[in-house]
Amino acid sequence: MAAYGYARVSTADQNLDLQREALVEAGCVAVRAETISGTSTKGREALRTVLDFIQPGDELVVTRIDRLARSIGDLQDVVRELKNKGATLRAIEQPIDTSTAAGKAFLDMLGVFAEFETNLRRERQMEGIAKAKEKGVYKGRKPSVDPAEVRSLHDGGMKPTAIAQKLGISRSTVWRKLDSGSP
Repeated sequence: MAAYGYARVSTADQNLDLQREALVEAGCVAVRAETISGTSTKGREALRTVLDFIQPGDELVVTRIDRLARSIGDLQDVVRELKNKGATLRAIEQPIDTSTAAGKAFLDMLGVFAEFETNLRRERQMEGIAKAKEKGVYKGRKPSVDPAEVRSLHDGGMKPTAIAQKLGISRSTVWRKLDSGSP
């Protein structure tokens, strides 16, 4: 039986060192880490590597459940995959150990709260954007392509595929700029 650690932070300005140290101290023989949002398990290569590698009797160790998943669905999928492989999950800063009934129950409760927190954060963000729009402060993302440049290249005889390649954009973006003339 081996313990494998998984650490995650959402942004590059956050530091993984404390999680790595805690996981090594907890007895993990290897620690995989990544900087990526926890709102989905899609695209999380380090997590996928650990889940693919883990064997019966092994243990996936995280510092806290929110480092593993921010939605109850993703959390349950990971736990189900571990269970099917004969492995368990343990969070060292929370009383979670899926080899016990109490640990499983607590895991589900924390998963619900992690998802709730994510949803609240999203609601606050949308409220802030709405207020900024009302004040005329929020304009959205700046256009990545100048419609006048697309029009000029097209008027000069360049085909949409060539324009897309030259500007590093998709053909559909070229057509949108040509059709509407807007950003």
